[in-house]
Amino acid sequence: MKEVIKNIQAKLAAVSTLKYVDEDWGQLDYYSQNPPVKWPCALIDITGASFEDRGWDRTTNTHPQTGEAMVSITIANLKLTNTSGRAPQTQKDAGWSIWDLMQEVHEAVQGFRPVPNAGALLRRGMRRTKRDDGVQEYTILYGFGMTDV
Repeated sequence: MKEVIKNIQAKLAAVSTLKYVDEDWGQLDYYSQNPPVKWPCALIDITGASFEDRGWDRTTNTHPQTGEAMVSITIANLKLTNTSGRAPQTQKDAGWSIWDLMQEVHEAVQGFRPVPNAGALLRRGMRRTKRDDGVQEYTILYGFGMTDV
C-alpha cells in the first residue's frame, strides 16, 4: 500500500495548483494557526481494504488474494474571500477556486493504475468536513481492485 500512496502522490505532483501533497497523517486535525501544510493541499490515505483468498496455488506454494481498497484524497484550502452575490467577481473567483482544484485532482487520478497489480482508481464518493477555522475541506473517495502477483 505504500507504493499506492507514493505513486498517487507523484501523479498529483503534476497538479501545479497544489502546494503540498503528502500522506494524510492528521495534518489538518491540528487546529492551530499554523497547520503543517501549505495551501492548497492534497492528503492521501488508504481508508480501508478487504481481501479474498483465491485458493491454494501449488506452483507458488502461496494463498494468492484479490482485494478491493478505498483511497481518500482530502483537498483543503484557506477560504479568505467571500462568494456572496454582491462580492466583487475577483473575490468570487478566488472563493470558488477549490471546486476547480477538486476537478483537476479528479482528472489527474481518475482511471490511474497506482501499481501494476491494481485496477484503475474510480471515484466512489465525496464528502465535506465542516470546520470553524476558515479551511475548506473536501474528501474524494476512490476505489480500486488488486491481485497478488
